[in-house]
Amino acid sequence: MNIKKLMALVLCLALFSISAPQLQARQVLVSPVFSQHDPTPNFTVNAKAAILIEPLTGKVILEHNSHEALPPASITKIMTLYLIYEALEQGRINWDDMVTTSEYAAKRGGSQIYLEAGEQQSVRELTKSIAIASANDAAAAMAEFLAGSEEGFVANMNTKAVELGMRNTTFKNSCGLHADGHIMSAYDIALMSRALINRFPEVHELVTIWMDTITHRTARGEEEFGLTNTNRMLRTYQGTNGLKTGFTSQAGHSISATAERDGLTLIAVILGAPDSPTRFDEARKLLDYGFANYTISKGDEAGADRGQIRVNKGTKETVGVIVKEQVSVVMPKGNHVQLEARVELLDSLDAPVMAGTKAGEVIFITEGKEVGRSDLVTAEDIPRADLGHMMIRLLNRWFE
Repeated sequence: MNIKKLMALVLCLALFSISAPQLQARQVLVSPVFSQHDPTPNFTVNAKAAILIEPLTGKVILEHNSHEALPPASITKIMTLYLIYEALEQGRINWDDMVTTSEYAAKRGGSQIYLEAGEQQSVRELTKSIAIASANDAAAAMAEFLAGSEEGFVANMNTKAVELGMRNTTFKNSCGLHADGHIMSAYDIALMSRALINRFPEVHELVTIWMDTITHRTARGEEEFGLTNTNRMLRTYQGTNGLKTGFTSQAGHSISATAERDGLTLIAVILGAPDSPTRFDEARKLLDYGFANYTISKGDEAGADRGQIRVNKGTKETVGVIVKEQVSVVMPKGNHVQLEARVELLDSLDAPVMAGTKAGEVIFITEGKEVGRSDLVTAEDIPRADLGHMMIRLLNRWFE
C-alpha cells in the first residue's frame, strides 16, 4: 500500500472515531411584530356565566364566573357532534349508514324532528338535524347507533370530557334535556367547542346551514320536514360560523357562538341568560370586544425551511431543518410591546438521522414571557456513511 492510500485510510478511520462536538444552541431574532399591553376591560354580562377565548391558542380573553357548573341544555350536543365526527374520522361509521329509530329515541321530547319508532334515517340526516334544529330524538338515535345505548354513549361523553380537561362537567344524556347532575361550566364548554372546531373544522358546513329539510319515510309514505337553525346570530352578526344554542327552563338561555374575522376566530360562551335575545346580545358584546382589541400573529407554516445543521458521519454533511407545526399567538392590537421569535438549533447531529428528528425549537416571547413554541425537525433521512463514502469524501477534499 503506498503512502497516500495509507494516509487516506488513517484519516478516514480517525474521522469515524472522532466524537461529536458539544452541542451548542445558537439564537437568532427574526423580524419583530409589535403589540400593546392587554387592554383592561370594563364589562358586565347579563348571564350567570360567560367566557371569550381564542381557539387556536386557548387564550382566555374575558371571563365571568366561568368555572361554575351549571345546567348547559342543548349546548351538550357539541360533545355529541364531536363523538359523531370522531367515529366518522376513525371509519367506524359512514355518512350514508342507515340508523333505525328506537322507541326510546322517538320519545325523547323537547326539540325534535318527530322521528317514529322503526323509522330509518342516514347518519348524515340525523347529524344535520342535531346541528341545525337541535333535535333531541336525532341525538338519542345517534347515541344508540354509536354505543348501543344512550347510557353507553354518555359514558363515552364523560370519558372524552376528562381527556379534554373539562373538570366541571358531568353528562347524564346526549341531548341536554334537564337531568339532576347534568352540568357544565362556561370554561368547559369553551374547551369542548375549541376541540370540535379545531379537530373537525368541517362541522361549520352543517352548523351554518340556515334552513334545510329532511324526508320522513314511514308506513304513511314520504313527508318533508323543515329544519331551521336555532342560532339567530348566523343572520345578524358578521363572521358567525357556529356553533350551538341551548334552552331549558332550569338552564335558561345559552349559546356557544363562534365567529371569524380577518383570520381571527373567537368563541363566546353565554350560560344562563334570562331570555333568548339577551344571550345573543351578550355573545355579540364579547365578540365585538375581542375583534376590536385583538389580532392573531402566525409563525412560519409547517414545513417552512429554517436552514441546515451539520451531520456527523453521514452520507451528507448537512441536513435541512423545517418547522414542525405553525405557531399562532394572540396579541392585543397596538404598537408598544415587541414579540420576538427566537430560533434555537443544535450545532450538529450524529448519523444516522431520521426525518422528523428534533433539531431545535422556535420560541415566541413577549415581555420576557414565552407565548408559544414549535419544534424544528430534520427534513430527510441521512444514513450513516460507510467506509466507501468516507474515502470518496476525503479524496474529493484532497484533490480540491
